[in-house]
Amino acid sequence: MKMIPLLLLLAASAPALAQDAALQRCRAIGDASARLACYDAIAVATPAPAARPAAPAAAAASMAPAAAPAAKTDDPRVANFGIEQVKKPGEQLDVIETSIKGYFEGWRPNLAITLANGQVWRVVDDSDGLVGVENPRVVLRRGMLGAVYMEFDQTNKSPRVRRIR
Repeated sequence: MKMIPLLLLLAASAPALAQDAALQRCRAIGDASARLACYDAIAVATPAPAARPAAPAAAAASMAPAAAPAAKTDDPRVANFGIEQVKKPGEQLDVIETSIKGYFEGWRPNLAITLANGQVWRVVDDSDGLVGVENPRVVLRRGMLGAVYMEFDQTNKSPRVRRIR
């Protein structure tokens, strides 16, 4: 089974090896003009030119399916299309501090954790950890790309969580 990737690699590199052999052959020629002619004779792989459309652009546009009517350009929904969830700085919190009521043993993947403020968060990564503390203090900290991490005072592990309620 380990030979298959090696054979695929060798098959893919065969054109490069042939090109390298041709360059080595030209390099060995002593006469400068003959060496130049040898280099010029080596076929260089060039990308194929882009195919031209058979019909003019106007004819192609008339054959395209009818598009939905466009919204007005002064419509604020057009300006916000695709970034509806983006908040301006200061409109969202980066850190929340709360606690977990009662004894908290620890977390595991998919565990729903109810906080003292009533929020319910689910562990969405594959981490697990033991805390074993009564009423532990919890810090929810926003990370990169919308991730939220739950930090505990008793451990340096922080599971990635998502709010479910």
